[in-house]
Amino acid sequence: MKKSKGELIFSIVNKLVLGIIALVTLYPFVYVLSASISNGEAVAAGQVLLLPKNINFSAYGKVMEFRGLWVAYGNTIFYAVVGTATCMFFSVTGAYALSKQRLMGRKFFTIMVTLTMWFKAGTVPEFLNFRSLGLYNTRAVPIIGFAIVAFNVIILKTYFESVPESLEESASIDGANDLRILASIYLPLSKAGLATVALFYAISKWNGFFWSMILLRDEDKVPLQVLLRKMIIEMNATSEFSDAVEMARMGYSVETVVYATIIISIIPMVVLYPFVQKYFTKGTMVGAVKG
Repeated sequence: MKKSKGELIFSIVNKLVLGIIALVTLYPFVYVLSASISNGEAVAAGQVLLLPKNINFSAYGKVMEFRGLWVAYGNTIFYAVVGTATCMFFSVTGAYALSKQRLMGRKFFTIMVTLTMWFKAGTVPEFLNFRSLGLYNTRAVPIIGFAIVAFNVIILKTYFESVPESLEESASIDGANDLRILASIYLPLSKAGLATVALFYAISKWNGFFWSMILLRDEDKVPLQVLLRKMIIEMNATSEFSDAVEMARMGYSVETVVYATIIISIIPMVVLYPFVQKYFTKGTMVGAVKG
């Protein structure tokens, strides 16, 4: 079907704008990658803008030697995997209950869940609540403390509501209970929504640092992002990075070590995203079109 002149112009402008946005979004990643494999002096002198200068991988070698990094990396993997599984369990069961018309007080509970998207208790009350619950400085706080996000529950609720009721009725006649119906009917038919919400939770757990920074005091419990904050903001990348003579000889600097650590920290998310990308658009668009 031939496009009109206006449609053609719109298509060209649309692609141009999206291309510019994509380049702007991609540039920080390219810069960090280039800086991480460049000579430390070139990075400090501002010579690295896009492509690496005097390629040097010694910063990655230094990162590999830093035991604290791998402890934090292991903590982050633990919080991301266990935290995502916990979040999915509570979100799926909660969304399934809210999707049922027969639930007494369904409208009230839905409103209460939705209100948490706009109204929060505040940082200090939340901190006092975590401490009074005995979660302060425990590995449970990044997992249990933030086990449900209302937005994700609403996405799953909408997905479950799109499943034909006739399937549930047929399963009920055969003697299936709610747990069996959820596991055998709703979950297999909601793979796109589940994958999207799981990705949201995984990214949130992997990148989260604020509450971990406040609530976790022991260094052997902090996730990778807290360590990155210490290295980037405080620029105090432990005594292992403080030998200026050694850094100059090997060709790396504190900055290149930080950039190398950033690249290593984002590898799991970069690897994971392509596998769930096909579900992402479908999952986020559910309910956008009536019917």
